[in-house]
Amino acid sequence: AFVNQFYRHTAPGTYACVVCSTPLFSSDTKYHSGAGWPAFSEVMDEDKVLLKKDTSGVGANFLLALVNPELIRTAVNCSKCGGHLGHLFHDGPKPSGKRFAHRPP
Repeated sequence: AFVNQFYRHTAPGTYACVVCSTPLFSSDTKYHSGAGWPAFSEVMDEDKVLLKKDTSGVGANFLLALVNPELIRTAVNCSKCGGHLGHLFHDGPKPSGKRFAHRPP
């Protein structure tokens, strides 16, 4: 998990959708989350992403979600092209408390 070209990338700039080049994240909000994926505390413009419930961790057994609700995640997709960007978690740094875990290309 901790081996990709963006994990330790610290150059200032903008991170864009790899499919359609829509600007999504600023390097100013990138931080080390320890999870192995580039993480951002904010998206540049909330209208640039679509958030949707991701139940792939539950499979067909929705009773698992009652026992382990963190299996239901929030998927983050580019609002322009629909490309999957990663997931949103609520364990990020203050003040937002958000962690946009961005899946590198």
